[in-house]
Amino acid sequence: MTKNESYSGIDYFRFIAALLIVAIHTSPLFSFSETGNFIFTRIVAPVAVPFFFMTSGFFLISRYTCNAEKLGAFIKKTTLIYGVAILLYIPINVYNGYFKMDNLLPNIIKDIVFDGTLYHLWYLPASIIGAAIAWYLVKKVHYRKAFLIASILYIIGLFGDSYYGIVKSVSCLNVFYNLIFQLTDYTRNGIFFAPIFFVLGGYISDSPNRYRKKNYIRIYSLFCLMFGKTLTLQHFDIQKHDSMYVLLLPSVWCLFNLLLHFRGKRRTGLRTISLDQLYHSSVYDCCNTIVCAELLHLQSLLVENSLVHYIAVCFASVVLAVVITALLSSLKPKKAKHTADTDRAYLEINLNNLEHNVNTLQKAMSPKCELMAVVKAEAYGHGMYEVTTYFEPIGVFYLAVATIDEGIRLRKYGIFSEILILGYTSPSRAKELCKFELTQTLIDYRYLLLLNKQGYDIKAHIKIDTGMHRLGFSTEDKDKILAAFFLKHIKVAGIFTHLCAADSLEEKEVAFTNKPIGSFYKVLDWPKSSGLNIPKVNIQTSYGLWNIQSWNVIYQSGVALYGVLRSTNDKTKLETDLRACSFLKAKVVLIRKIKQGGSVGYSRAFTATRDSLIAILPIGYADGFPRNLSCGNSYVLIGGRQAPIVGKICMDQLAVDVTDIPNVKTGSIATLIGKDGKEEITAPMVAESAESITNELLSRMEHRLNIIRRA
Repeated sequence: MTKNESYSGIDYFRFIAALLIVAIHTSPLFSFSETGNFIFTRIVAPVAVPFFFMTSGFFLISRYTCNAEKLGAFIKKTTLIYGVAILLYIPINVYNGYFKMDNLLPNIIKDIVFDGTLYHLWYLPASIIGAAIAWYLVKKVHYRKAFLIASILYIIGLFGDSYYGIVKSVSCLNVFYNLIFQLTDYTRNGIFFAPIFFVLGGYISDSPNRYRKKNYIRIYSLFCLMFGKTLTLQHFDIQKHDSMYVLLLPSVWCLFNLLLHFRGKRRTGLRTISLDQLYHSSVYDCCNTIVCAELLHLQSLLVENSLVHYIAVCFASVVLAVVITALLSSLKPKKAKHTADTDRAYLEINLNNLEHNVNTLQKAMSPKCELMAVVKAEAYGHGMYEVTTYFEPIGVFYLAVATIDEGIRLRKYGIFSEILILGYTSPSRAKELCKFELTQTLIDYRYLLLLNKQGYDIKAHIKIDTGMHRLGFSTEDKDKILAAFFLKHIKVAGIFTHLCAADSLEEKEVAFTNKPIGSFYKVLDWPKSSGLNIPKVNIQTSYGLWNIQSWNVIYQSGVALYGVLRSTNDKTKLETDLRACSFLKAKVVLIRKIKQGGSVGYSRAFTATRDSLIAILPIGYADGFPRNLSCGNSYVLIGGRQAPIVGKICMDQLAVDVTDIPNVKTGSIATLIGKDGKEEITAPMVAESAESITNELLSRMEHRLNIIRRA
């Protein structure tokens, strides 16, 4: 499931959390039991605010991003809400005598930045500051260090909150916290309290296998522990405030993971109602107190009875929130029912199939083997970012690219897996190799010396030429290969080769392949006999995995990961249940009626032999669809039936004959690669028709096609 899909459990709990926050401010059980009220409002209800922080982090924070647009939009929206709330509550501030305080200006600035101009508004500046801190921490230092830094901030806040009585007796710490309290009334704010929950929310979003059934037991156990600990802190009277607890972190973590299990229809109305209810309940609370107590003389019923007061506040705030939500909805312009990503032509990437292929290949590998995903050329046209952000969570931690620029793009996007550059990188860019922690292929001895001469520590893999005769050391270059292990700035982390005929099962080719394999393993004996540690060994490609058994190696898998063969005629020794991951589709944008004898396209390459219906698709050879499929050399699928390509494929458009296909209209979906009904067009079929191979076909796509991730 992607972030854009609905988590109804979160939507429903937003509403519950809003009610819990109202309870914190109204103490609903106080008239009946002070202890019961304390348990409800100081142990159970405090999960609400961290839940809101974590929810915001879940949808906002991700290390897989290149810009701060989402952060900017979040801050802009929250600032607008905060500004409106400040203005809305000015009459209540006047009534409470807020503007009569000493040092008014510095106190107003302090309240706006940290504490809020009314007691419950602190959440909004905390959200703004906490989101910014968490976003930049995750972006710059990844989750582990971000969590460590946020934890330190939380611990500092903890001793200024629930454990303040402990540090107050230590003079140096007391001075430190007094300085903090000159800037903010509490450590429950955007610096100390909020960041860790935003970081955790982002981590959950970027991580797989979020839900575990035993979370029910964990949540119950953690709440029991928090119950005992909180009562102990209250008993010894060491709390300055009661918002921050050690066990609050794991409690909210388990609760949030549990809520992710409940998925269903999007409940956008609940989100808005919860927000309105949260920020207008205090308005009603104050108005209820003023009107009922002073004008209607109902203080004993609606104010002094805490439970009735709570119910009245909740009821009125929910009604007000529903009215405001309905009003905003009516004023909001209706959005057209379309998605910009699919308006023209697009690639659908099936992530479930990708994960299935990873699992299938890992099961097919020999013990102690590992998988390296080749993601060069935009992951064979599947979208480099879309694919690599999915590989890490499912356990693929080795990636291979063709160029340094591909590697840098991945690093800047937040990919922390090991990245091997398979091709040449200019020695003048050695600083970038070091800075972005990229692993460079050593292509020969001269290149090795030039790279070392640059003076930057570089992680490298030695490539051995076993017959491809492109890049690599000769299998006879023993001294030159061993020299790589002793150079100051080169750290040899692997040795690999690329078998040139592993895709063939012909007896002659199999015999040819076995010979370089023997030569390669002979090379591996050299460092071992010299007392050096054998680095990681990489000998296989997709076809090597299918056709050759190897042990203790890394498999470089490209086309196999994406579930296709190079061509329809390829046979493999090992049969694996792989599933295609990419599907090419386009929308019909126009239907032309062509009379018999009329022509279509350049050079009048198609002439209608009958009155025909011609559908125009907004996709052409600039999108990677081969031009030599023109003039009936291929077809597309519409409504589960074949529609032949007519005329010449243009740079941006092509035409298909839909005369014999009923109910085709503007907006109908044409499948160029994929399945429609009982019909299917595979990538190898298209490649063969274009006199090419699947690798070339797929790697030419993506550059201007939108990618839609399906899971």
